[in-house]
Amino acid sequence: MTQSQALAILKTGANVFLTGEPGAGKTHTINEYAAYLRARDIEPAVTASTGIAATHLGGMTIHSWSGIGIKDKLDKRDLYNIATNKYITRRVQPAKVLIIDEVSMLSQGTLAMVDAVCRMIKQNAESFGGLQVIFVGDFFQLPPIVKSNHNDGEQREFFVEPTTRFVFDSPVWERAKPVVCYLTEQYRQDDNVFLNILSSIRRNVFDDNNLRHLVARKVERDLAPADAPKLFSHNVDVDSVNETMLDKLPSQRHTFKVSSDGHHALVAVLQKGCLSPETLCLKIGAAVMFTKNNQREGFVNGTLGEVLGFDKESGLPIVRTRGGMKIEVERMNWTIEENGEVRAQITQLPLRLAWAITVHKSQGMSLDEAVMDLSQVFEFGQGYVALSRVRRLSGLYLLGWNDRAFQVHPEVLAKDESFRLASQEAEALFAKISPAEFEQKHKDFISSIGGKEVGARTTYFKAMKKKKKNRKGKRGYR
Repeated sequence: MTQSQALAILKTGANVFLTGEPGAGKTHTINEYAAYLRARDIEPAVTASTGIAATHLGGMTIHSWSGIGIKDKLDKRDLYNIATNKYITRRVQPAKVLIIDEVSMLSQGTLAMVDAVCRMIKQNAESFGGLQVIFVGDFFQLPPIVKSNHNDGEQREFFVEPTTRFVFDSPVWERAKPVVCYLTEQYRQDDNVFLNILSSIRRNVFDDNNLRHLVARKVERDLAPADAPKLFSHNVDVDSVNETMLDKLPSQRHTFKVSSDGHHALVAVLQKGCLSPETLCLKIGAAVMFTKNNQREGFVNGTLGEVLGFDKESGLPIVRTRGGMKIEVERMNWTIEENGEVRAQITQLPLRLAWAITVHKSQGMSLDEAVMDLSQVFEFGQGYVALSRVRRLSGLYLLGWNDRAFQVHPEVLAKDESFRLASQEAEALFAKISPAEFEQKHKDFISSIGGKEVGARTTYFKAMKKKKKNRKGKRGYR
C-alpha cells in the first residue's frame, strides 16, 4: 500500500494499524495526517510507547497522556483517581483522534489500561471511548518488556490478563478492529543487495548468500572508520566509547546544561525521551549527531557532523555536517502541549556525542554509515533494527555478531503474513470507492468530530500564530 492510499483511509476515521518495513514512511504519513487534522481545527493526541519515539513526533508517551504512568495494573481506585484528575480529563475528554507510535513496544496490559481510561473518562463503552485510534509500528522491531502478571480480581474487571507477548493478540486490539495499512514503498535504503538482506531477515530466509555480503563488511575494531557512529546493544559500551574519544581530544571542554520549565513530572518524561543529554560536553573535533529536525537550517534527526569551534560571542558550537554545511547550532525546545498550551518544556542543543549510540536509541534514525557490534545482541529484532538504520551496504561496518543478530521473533513472522494479506484486502476494498465518495467520507468524519471546513481561518491557526508571537525573543530560543 502506498502512503497516499493509507492517508486516504486514515481520513475516513477508521481505526488503523499503520505498518511497514523500516524506511517505508510511517512517521511521515502520520505527520501528514496530523497536519491535515490541524488544518481543520482538530488537534490529534500524538503519543508513543517510548519517550524517544514521542520526541520524534513532537508528542508525549501514551503512559503520560493517559495518566497511567508507570503502573502495570489498575484497580477501581486507580481508575477513579485517573478519571477525576482534572489535568488528565482535560487531555482525554476533548480528544477525537489518538495516535500511538512504536506500538510494538507496548505491552497488552498497558494497552488495556489506556482503553479502560478512555472509556471511563469519555463515559463511552466503545473501543477507546469512541476515539479514532491509530496504531503505528513494526512488530519486527524491538518488542515490549514483559513483567510478571498480577492475578488480582480487581484488575480483571477492567482488562483480560495477557496470555501472549504482543498487543496484536490482545482483546483490546480485536475490539478496535484496525484496518491494516502495510506500507510497501521504501524511502531509506536505495541499495538492492542490502534491501534483499533486510528482507531475507524479515522473512526468516536469511542464508549463506546474505551472510557472504555481511562478512565482506566485517572490519577489525581499530580499522573501523573513526568518524562513523557506533551502535552497541548495551549502554555501558556506548558511554565508554563516547567518553574515551572525548578525552582524547586536546581542546577545552564546553559544557551545555539543559534548562526546563513546567510540571516536574512532565519535564522528567521529556528528559528521558530526549536524545540530547541533560549535560552535554563538547570539544573542537567532537563527533556529533543532531537529535531534532530542522529542515530550514539544514539538519534532521540523525545528521552527522563535527564540532569546528565555538562562536566567540554566543559560545554556541559551530558544526560542519558530513554534507559540508556549517551550522551555528542554537538551542531548541522539546515540549509537551495540551490543547495548544505548553505544559512542560526543556531546552538544549539538538546534539549528542556520536561516536557511539545504543541500538534502542537509534530506532527511527536514518544513517549514512555506522559501525555495529552485534556480538552481544540479546533480543529478537535488535540486529534487524540496527542494520536497517543504514541506507546502503557500503555504509555498514560490522565488528561482529552472534546467532540472535539475524533472527526475528517466530510469532511475529507468522502474524506478518496475515497483516500483509489484510492490507491487500483493505486496498482492494477501498479501491472500489470512487474519489467523490472518498471525499464525502472525509468530510463526514471531520464534521462528526467537530472539525471545520478548510477555507475559513481556523482557531487552530489563530492560536498557533499567537503562540509564535509570544515565543519570539523569549530567552533567545527558537
